[in-house]
Amino acid sequence: MSTETAATEHESGLLRGLDVTVTAAALLFWAGVLGWAHTQAISQVRFATAFVGGILTVYALNETRLAISDGDWIDGAVLIASSVALMTASAFFAINFQDVYLQRQGYALEHEYMLARLVIISLMYLTWREFGNVFLGLIFAVFGYAMYGNLVPGVLGHAGMQQATLLQATVTDLYGFYGSLTQITASWIAPFLLYAGLLFAYGAFDLILRVAIVAGKYIESGIAQTAVLSSAIIGSINGSYTANAAMTGSFTIPTMQEAGMKGHRAAGIEAVASTSGQVLPPVMGASAFVMASYLGVPYLDIVVAGLVPAAILVVSISVAVHYLAISDTSSQEMEFSEFFDEELSTEKKVFEALRFGIPFALLIYLLGIAQYTVMTSALYTVVAMMITGVLMPPLQRIVDNSGIGPGGEFVTQVKNTVHGIRRGAVILAPIAIILVVISGVVNLFSTTGIPAKLALLLISISGGVLLFAVLLGMAVAILMGVGMPTVAAYVIVAILIVPTFVSDFGVEPITAHYTMFYAAILAGITPPVATAAVIAAGIAEANFWRTCGAAIRIAAPLFVLPVAFVYNPGLISMDPGLTTLYVGLLVLLGAVAIIYGLNYPFKMRPGRKIGTRALLATLGILIMAYPSNVAKIAGIAVFAAVFIAEKVMIRGLSLPFSKGASQ
Repeated sequence: MSTETAATEHESGLLRGLDVTVTAAALLFWAGVLGWAHTQAISQVRFATAFVGGILTVYALNETRLAISDGDWIDGAVLIASSVALMTASAFFAINFQDVYLQRQGYALEHEYMLARLVIISLMYLTWREFGNVFLGLIFAVFGYAMYGNLVPGVLGHAGMQQATLLQATVTDLYGFYGSLTQITASWIAPFLLYAGLLFAYGAFDLILRVAIVAGKYIESGIAQTAVLSSAIIGSINGSYTANAAMTGSFTIPTMQEAGMKGHRAAGIEAVASTSGQVLPPVMGASAFVMASYLGVPYLDIVVAGLVPAAILVVSISVAVHYLAISDTSSQEMEFSEFFDEELSTEKKVFEALRFGIPFALLIYLLGIAQYTVMTSALYTVVAMMITGVLMPPLQRIVDNSGIGPGGEFVTQVKNTVHGIRRGAVILAPIAIILVVISGVVNLFSTTGIPAKLALLLISISGGVLLFAVLLGMAVAILMGVGMPTVAAYVIVAILIVPTFVSDFGVEPITAHYTMFYAAILAGITPPVATAAVIAAGIAEANFWRTCGAAIRIAAPLFVLPVAFVYNPGLISMDPGLTTLYVGLLVLLGAVAIIYGLNYPFKMRPGRKIGTRALLATLGILIMAYPSNVAKIAGIAVFAAVFIAEKVMIRGLSLPFSKGASQ
């Protein structure tokens, strides 16, 4: 055997070994998470320390496997070293929890300080590796500000921080990297991402695609709406619009292009769909759990408050996608044969509906009716998903008595369960990394008093005008959200900006949080970074700037909604009534006016077309944001007149959503 062949076989054996190890580590990790959720045998803080070590071990092992398969042994070696450091720290703090957390608050032993330094270095490397230079630079800026705040002039300056104090604030006091945000991740967010992994493994998203194909037979923009449906649903669960664009865009973008849609428009649709999915209940990209914790209200109240805003966004985006689809005169039809070997039988549809419907119905019941905690509800939902996911296909085989036997099907679904468990850990890992780091950053913010200082600065710059304050807050949210998962970006602006809106401008807390939550997702489609657009444009092989332009035209109401929230307080309510629905309908019509103005394929001379688009977009912004309902109704009447006039004079009253519409 040649030396080269022997080396190749050795590397293949190592990769197979690492692959098995990743799966085993994921199984052990989730056993620990679900076991703690059931028993809560140790405190939440102590569990968080073990959680960090566990999930980052899975991440390091999996990424090491990928690095070695790409021939990057140096990266693999550093990943293993980082994993060992974090595992050692987690084990040490978990075992010595009483001494570290209860008896030595405010100081630590020398070897604990050394361990803290290794934790920071390891987390910084993982952060850089996963999220790049921009976010790492932001973290270093925060650390530098914490230590050398005495050199900062003006209102933002502070006394500075010694290195030992920095290590205590981030690591050894267990309030930083192991603080409240990490605890929420471990107890609330993690089980839902396991649920997402199981949904992937059991084929839930194939089912979504099948539904979309059927819908495409009745909706003119069928294929384009597939991206909105699949990306929004998946994005609501996985918590990262960037990962979502890569995941769903890999099949939605090529499909739209094959149907005749231009690349930059297909990429723009996917970028917007992935981004907007972050605000959809019930999971809201994991941000709903954090918001509930900050506000001290039941999780269900947060979900209820977000229903009307989410409906406004989804409807307006769907209308925009329809207009873009018909403007490219693409076929927008999908054939089952291109994606699946056979259609589902009636019995199969029933079993699939029960398979995925029972766990989801249980989740809604436990949260909404039985009022169980988020953690307990997630635990029972995951268990129910495993039971129905494994048992329903064999039962279906028994009923129809076809193909593989029920025993073989059972084994297949057990394997799928293992794959789902592993995938859940892989999905969770990068989100956990960023949230652990942000948890430390938040504690540094609190220690240095930056939220109060920034509040004074924000009031000074805005001149006490709420509109200017909201726009400045949105700018901060876009800057902070570069490359980050939604929940991480939201946490930063919730700490820095929301208190100012509440205390100095009298905005309701739930409204202030939703304002910054919606602003936090704007970075995904806002140039020059626009990470969701970057990924989508790469898949479509389209121009980045044209992709951003298409995305902004589609999602234009998203840039107005944060302003609309503060000037229409009834729009967001934990106890919605007719007023909320009425205001929501008016704001929705304003959003549709913007979409119609920016995306409808007008058949006019260029100059008149530009004027019409500008008029309708401006009118829509005023309808959405202006606080007077009378003014909204007047604006809607003007929009209706323009809409009908265009149909009568140019298109002969063709309905925009009918198959027979003029194109």
